[in-house]
Amino acid sequence: MRAFVDTNVLVYAVDRAEPDKRAKARAVLEAGEHDLVLSPQVLAEFHVVATRRLAEPVPAPAAEAMIEALLPLVTVTIDGGLVRTAVARARDWGVSLWDALVLVSAEVAGCEVVFSEDFSTDGRYGELRIVNPFESA
Repeated sequence: MRAFVDTNVLVYAVDRAEPDKRAKARAVLEAGEHDLVLSPQVLAEFHVVATRRLAEPVPAPAAEAMIEALLPLVTVTIDGGLVRTAVARARDWGVSLWDALVLVSAEVAGCEVVFSEDFSTDGRYGELRIVNPFESA
C-alpha cells in the first residue's frame, strides 16, 4: 500500500525537543510496511522548518543529507495542473492551499493513506485516509 508522508512526520523525526514524537516519526519512516511517497513541497517545507524553526535547528548539511536520502521517495511532480486541482480542493475541503497540495499529491501518487497530524482523522479527503502517527493508541 502506498502512503504519503507529510512534512510534520519528517520534522518530528529530527526534533530533539519531542522525543516521543521523534520515535513515532522514525517508526513510520523505518517500518517498511508501506511504499512511502513524498513531494518536492514536503522536502522544501522540511528543510525550512528543520533548519530554521526548531528549538535545536538541524545543521543545513545534515538536513541536505536527509533530503538526499529521501529523494527516491519523491514520486509526484508539482505542476500547474496539480496546483489548479489543489486550489479547487482547498475550497471544497475547507483546507489551506498547502494542505490541499499535499492531499492532491497523495491522490496523484495513488496513495491510500496520508501520515500527518495536520488533518482531521475523522474525515476522509476523497479516497484518502488520514493516519496521525502521533495519537496515542
